[in-house]
Amino acid sequence: MEKKIGFIGLGSMGINMAKNLISAGYHLQVYNRTISKAGELDAAAITRCKTPAEAADGVHAIITMLSEDEVLKQTVSGEDGILKKLPKNSVHISMSTVLPETAKQLAKEHQDAGSLYLAAPVFGRPEAAAAKKLFICTSGSQQAKEIAKPILENIGQGIVDFGEDAGGANVVKIAGNFMIMSSLEIMAEAFTLAEKNGLDRLKVAEFFSSTIFNAPIFQNYGRLIANKQYQPVGFKAKLGYKDARLAINLAQQSQTPMPFATAVHNRLLSAVAKGWGETDWVEGVGRGVTEDAGL
Repeated sequence: MEKKIGFIGLGSMGINMAKNLISAGYHLQVYNRTISKAGELDAAAITRCKTPAEAADGVHAIITMLSEDEVLKQTVSGEDGILKKLPKNSVHISMSTVLPETAKQLAKEHQDAGSLYLAAPVFGRPEAAAAKKLFICTSGSQQAKEIAKPILENIGQGIVDFGEDAGGANVVKIAGNFMIMSSLEIMAEAFTLAEKNGLDRLKVAEFFSSTIFNAPIFQNYGRLIANKQYQPVGFKAKLGYKDARLAINLAQQSQTPMPFATAVHNRLLSAVAKGWGETDWVEGVGRGVTEDAGL
């Protein structure tokens, strides 16, 4: 197995993925806009790169963990982009939450260049990334999946295939993030309703998460919302707002009415407008609901 791969994007998720890959014996050619982030990694296990192209040079696989469609496009196709140096038949594993049309466009560009593209967005917060507990959705060619599999097995606890259409996994990711932000809203409203009527919101949350809503989302996020625990920041409200925009965009493209998507979009837009964009989306939703209720 080849042990040298590229890695671009050392945010709160990417840094933990990179650490796990290093622990598995990989040497990473790392690029990050703020390269000082690479200081958290074992210096002997990384090569610091000045451009995305340099990170892609000579590797059989390169991972990107970036937050915006346009940033990902520029990283792939820009003047110093991945496609300038990525070898033929090597795979770009894109773990970003982006529109399906972005994934399809980049897959075509890779195909034209003789390389491969695999959409591989993940579900899980930074602590799950650190513990290799992410769930990974993939879509793309079988060849890309086979190259990526041994790498992805060192990042997550499960890989689920959603077909050869490059955009498929991103549809799942957008749908899943919509379900999570919707769950945050309903929990915040329910627990605030309980508090406003004299009950202990944490006790109410514990009851629901251990009985009729016995699932990780309600257990983990429910505890944070009930406790009004907003630190440390795991996923920024501004990124939640971005994902809400993606959900509405995809709904409009496919003529899928999603009235609740509008509600959570407006909740997160309100959070960003109030200056809470850098806070956790738990705060963006939970604090927004409690303040609306006068608490």
